[in-house]
Amino acid sequence: MSREANRLIAHLDMDAFYASVELQRYPELAGVPLVIGGGRRHQPEEIGDPRTGRRSRRFSRLADYTGRGVATTASYEARALGVHSAMGLMKAARLAPDAVLLPTDFDTYRAYSRRFKAAVRAIAPQVEDRGIDEIYIDLTDLVPGGAGPGDNETWMSARAVAQSIKDAVRRATGLSCSMGVTPNKLLSKIASELDKPDGLTIVSAVDIAERIWPLPAKKIHGIGPKTSERLQALGVLTIGELARADPAWLVEHFGKAMGAWMHDAAHGRDERAVVTHSEPKSISRETTFERDLHARRDRDELSRIFTDLCAGLAEDLQRAGYAGRTIGLKLRYDDFRTVTRDHTIAAPTQDAQVIRRAAGECLKRVELDRRIRLLGVRVGTLTPADAAAVLPPAAAEPTPSLFE
Repeated sequence: MSREANRLIAHLDMDAFYASVELQRYPELAGVPLVIGGGRRHQPEEIGDPRTGRRSRRFSRLADYTGRGVATTASYEARALGVHSAMGLMKAARLAPDAVLLPTDFDTYRAYSRRFKAAVRAIAPQVEDRGIDEIYIDLTDLVPGGAGPGDNETWMSARAVAQSIKDAVRRATGLSCSMGVTPNKLLSKIASELDKPDGLTIVSAVDIAERIWPLPAKKIHGIGPKTSERLQALGVLTIGELARADPAWLVEHFGKAMGAWMHDAAHGRDERAVVTHSEPKSISRETTFERDLHARRDRDELSRIFTDLCAGLAEDLQRAGYAGRTIGLKLRYDDFRTVTRDHTIAAPTQDAQVIRRAAGECLKRVELDRRIRLLGVRVGTLTPADAAAVLPPAAAEPTPSLFE
């Protein structure tokens, strides 16, 4: 029996994470189609009834939206109407005009993310962080015995451990999550999506033919839209059909590395370990404007946004415990052309004013004759702050407008 067959790996994915966090704040929206992605002007308005003194909230509706924003996420009720993440809000409004539109609040989402991950680590410390709303967990040492393909007792124990993790996440956040538990990361990623929301799906090696093979080939994480289209054109629609394909035929059509990987993936083979720690290469913040902004006519608004991005990025660095020397700027113009510039400073920093000053140097090296649709700031060449000779905070000084 291979080492992989004895592993128990879980993938935990929070259910409609941003929308679920907002429902904690606005419980009156339970059961209502909800889309997250509006700007600050879509903040709910507190209103009071002068006769009764009761207070309530007035929410923006998707039907009233104008602009070029995109949906960050949508509740399951909105998804049932065809709305999905990265969809333009104007298109979403045609599908779900009565849906409530809320602005994104990443500070709150990150706070909930830290809470659910802390709850998981209190039970299962071997965690690989995969983003704000998902993690892999190695459960192998928490379940006695080896997780052989037909070892029902072991898999029942694994289910109990996974359920205890789900319960801990709900206690810590009030939110539900879905988990897949299998012998490896690839299968667990697929399994966690099979019974959403609030699902717990166990797939052992003997279950692959029944649970995994009937799924579309694109359900394998790593088979993107273009590869999926090529497979369909070649008559391969499901994971099972991919598993039955001749390995040499796959190599012929997709190359040696990709062909061999797809054959292994379709058979549920994946030797990747859960990586509990990796150093980030960079930390960044960016925003897409609801309307294109001009460097001169909208100078004050752009300067405010620029300052807010640098301040938020500094807070992210401080929370993560990193400082960096390479400050980067990202601009996307109204014609969708994107430019980036970097500026390296003498010593690592996590200070907002230092970041803003260095990013301002980058800004001097780009053309500002077109309207701007996206602005971003990045800090790279990261070093743990407690091991770096970090630049001291910059002295307080007037904040100049950089968009002259």
